[in-house]
Amino acid sequence: MTLDEIADHVRVVPDFPKPGILFRDLTPLLADGAAFRATTAALAARAGDFDLIAGIEARGFLFGAALAHATGKGLVIVRKPGKLPAATIAHDYALEYGTDRLELHADAVPAAAQVLLVDDVLATGGTAEAAVTLIRKAGGSVARALFVMELEGLPGADRLRAQGVEPISLLNFPA
Repeated sequence: MTLDEIADHVRVVPDFPKPGILFRDLTPLLADGAAFRATTAALAARAGDFDLIAGIEARGFLFGAALAHATGKGLVIVRKPGKLPAATIAHDYALEYGTDRLELHADAVPAAAQVLLVDDVLATGGTAEAAVTLIRKAGGSVARALFVMELEGLPGADRLRAQGVEPISLLNFPA
């Protein structure tokens, strides 16, 4: 399946979550076994060398888990606060109107592990940048981040490059 055929499984929902927004919905892609498998294979082909995958809550868990299965690598999860049962480390980051926090189990990333960051969408890059900071705080390194799609014209890719992380997106759509 080509990337154009994968893109055909992304539904456009106008005016969600508010008027003027064209939301790119990945649920039809997830619901189609062949498209989901092709997406996972395309991500795996671009993954490069790494020791461990970090999936960002929530849809990064789906694509990260599929990629971990396909590559035989482990998966750690980057979560919103209060969701992990053992000792955690956290990183607070700025949003347009306020702050948010990401957490990771304190023992999730082995020292010097090369971590591949995975999420569904790259837009402003705030969450991905915070996840990179958190993984580095845990003792790992991040050189590459994979996304199913990127919303062009937003600063996400540039923010990651400024952190020394190569962003790779399978699909690109206008913001």
